[in-house]
Amino acid sequence: MLEFPKDFAWGAATSGPQSEGNFHKANQNVFDYWFEKDPKAFYDGVGPDTASNFYNDYQTDLPLMAQAGIKALRTSIQWTRLIKDLDTGEVDPTGVEFYNNVIDCMLQNGITPYINLFHFDLPIKLYQEFGGWESKHVTDLFADFAEKCFELFGDRVKNWFTFNEPKVILDGEYLYQFHYPLKVDGPAAVQVAYNLNLASAKAIKKFKAWKKANDSDAKIGTILNLTPAYPATDDPEDKKAAKFATMWDDNLFLDPAVLGHFPAELVKILDEAGVLWESTPEELELIKDNTVDVLGVNFYHPERVQRPSVSPKSLQDWMPDIYFDNYEMPGRVMNVDKGWEIYPKTLYDIAINLRDNYGNLPWFVSENGMGVSREERFMKDGEVQDDYRIKFIQDHLVQLHKGIEAGSNCHGYFVWTAIDCWSWKNAYRNRYGLIRDDIHTQTKTLKKSGRWYKKISDDNGFEED
Repeated sequence: MLEFPKDFAWGAATSGPQSEGNFHKANQNVFDYWFEKDPKAFYDGVGPDTASNFYNDYQTDLPLMAQAGIKALRTSIQWTRLIKDLDTGEVDPTGVEFYNNVIDCMLQNGITPYINLFHFDLPIKLYQEFGGWESKHVTDLFADFAEKCFELFGDRVKNWFTFNEPKVILDGEYLYQFHYPLKVDGPAAVQVAYNLNLASAKAIKKFKAWKKANDSDAKIGTILNLTPAYPATDDPEDKKAAKFATMWDDNLFLDPAVLGHFPAELVKILDEAGVLWESTPEELELIKDNTVDVLGVNFYHPERVQRPSVSPKSLQDWMPDIYFDNYEMPGRVMNVDKGWEIYPKTLYDIAINLRDNYGNLPWFVSENGMGVSREERFMKDGEVQDDYRIKFIQDHLVQLHKGIEAGSNCHGYFVWTAIDCWSWKNAYRNRYGLIRDDIHTQTKTLKKSGRWYKKISDDNGFEED
């Protein structure tokens, strides 16, 4: 029996824009706008307008989640639902009422709320008027939005998070064109990375002031998708490539969040390339003084790299991947539907890295899961027989348990996701839920994995195969 620590949090994660639908929202976010402008860019033409209908179904969805053993739920508050006037920060009463009701319903069902403040869903108006996260003014608006959330819901929410996967904002919006506004601008991505770290620190500063004024025991953190890069070989040039990839993909956000400063070697490389962000001593001091209490780690797949086939000294536009090429390891196990390698040992490696290099801060797995397409092919007697998902989760929990046994300070595991949810460009192509959502009828039913997850959640562990 692999037993997990006492009070280990067994949860699931989703987000407001992927679950709620657009019902009665005060403003559009970038995905709402993009779908309205170009619906063909989305898989099967399915946009975010209904999603999994959580806005209308939360009173039945949350008890169903409890039946799947979900004792904690990480979701997000949509800036575009809560705030009516994006300039003044005036709230929308309908949005306030909705989130109050959801939080109360979570607690009534024995589900602890973990609330995230930003899940890729910036109000489109802030792009159109200020350039989005390229603007430091937007970092102030975000901190004000965060403060409003603390004031409205902090009496019941004890677990707050500023951002989900800030690196994906760079990748999708500024480098590889899979999120609106579909730019390819490496130097802008560098500035956005800095601004996101600054925005998080500003929100944490507001949180600290609110916490002190209200004598609260709440904690605040951030959610990072960590993908430490493995070199293709022991060749020094492959190792150099892997070091840069890890600094760019992980440490660019991990170091400021936990240690209060950016990696010196990365700063030097960016400065020598002429692309280093614009910063002030006051801003850097603010980042230093406002680190996280807790870290959420999203993990799905490893990263493998090799030396770049073209020297980064070549005449070319600056992009982070001029310092490395991706490497596909022969014989790797894959989730073919998603195109991701399955390598659970990375979760152990992350656990040890956080133990040894980041003060062994409290952390939890905030997302981990397996999505496959055409999941109806595994339906039998009305239930999805998703043994592949059970194996994926169990294999990762085995490695996580090894990390905990080795002293890493991990206190929870959240599967992505509770109920099949809408996924950015890919809509419902790949299903991740412990609970199936028939999007045509919005009928939701437990999968085999949901019944299995209930057992391990109740037992706080499982028998290792």
